[in-house]
Amino acid sequence: MIDPITAMATATAAYNGIKKAVAVGREISGMAGTISQWSKAVSDLDFLEEKAKNPPMYKMFTPAQSNAIDIWSQKQKLKEMREELKSHISFTYGPSAWDEIVRIEAQQRKEQRELVYKKQEFIEKCINWSVGIAVTLAGVGGLIVLLYFLGIKQGKW
Repeated sequence: MIDPITAMATATAAYNGIKKAVAVGREISGMAGTISQWSKAVSDLDFLEEKAKNPPMYKMFTPAQSNAIDIWSQKQKLKEMREELKSHISFTYGPSAWDEIVRIEAQQRKEQRELVYKKQEFIEKCINWSVGIAVTLAGVGGLIVLLYFLGIKQGKW
């Protein structure tokens, strides 16, 4: 399970790594691993934001306000980091370098969606169905017990 604190910690570490690499003049291609970490963390936070807007059934009965606020604040910090990275990289390497990073980020999001998020969505669907079936069976069982006791009280059993 992805949580906003871990995703933000990863993004912050990658951000600091990219910033240091730009400061010492490393090539963009030498920062591929760090850029990949950054992209995955950004993608994770986007996925969490999407999930907070449309929570699974079993989470609808728990207070999600604090989680939504955490995600929103993390996204705001991420936005600031992105703008600073964009200005540093565009100034040092030119705008085409930032375009390359955006392309890498889009590729990472696609890979994350295919590998990680689909699996997590499948697990959440299974949990939703299990909870739904359990609630339905409990309701049917309760109805049967109620009808049984009503039948006994009326002397029909």
